[in-house]
Amino acid sequence: MVNLGLNNGFVSLALLVPVIVLLSLSLFSYNNHSVTTPHTTESTTDMTATATTSTIVIPTTATITTFGGVKIERNPSESKLTQLGVSSWPKWGGSPSKFPWTFTAKETMYLLEGKVKVYCDGYDGFFEIGAGDLVEFPKGMKVTWDVIEAVNKHYNVEK
Repeated sequence: MVNLGLNNGFVSLALLVPVIVLLSLSLFSYNNHSVTTPHTTESTTDMTATATTSTIVIPTTATITTFGGVKIERNPSESKLTQLGVSSWPKWGGSPSKFPWTFTAKETMYLLEGKVKVYCDGYDGFFEIGAGDLVEFPKGMKVTWDVIEAVNKHYNVEK
């Protein structure tokens, strides 16, 4: 028995089975005694089934991590990028190389292409950034950039 909060307090699970079946059947289409089910084609004298496909849209979400004061947002929404005006920011590109860099002001960047290993002074290890990442470096941050794959990015320096 499943408690559904009804007057008698309980309803038999057996009563729910037809509801579940009806909900499941709403995924199938009916056409002149034909039942369309995914992955199956059957024929009888009374019923013909033909396989069809459907599209399920799974929303993506951004993930935000930090490393040594650097904020990394992977897969930011298109609306966030539009709100920030990323497409109007200047662009910078660089070939594979390794070099030190100091951020003299807070800088936000959106990587269009490439992959970089970033080593922050005073911290062990590194983190990787790449295409689709929105990254914010604080003013005064000293790093070593190890460009693994050629980079193309938009950037904005806070004034």
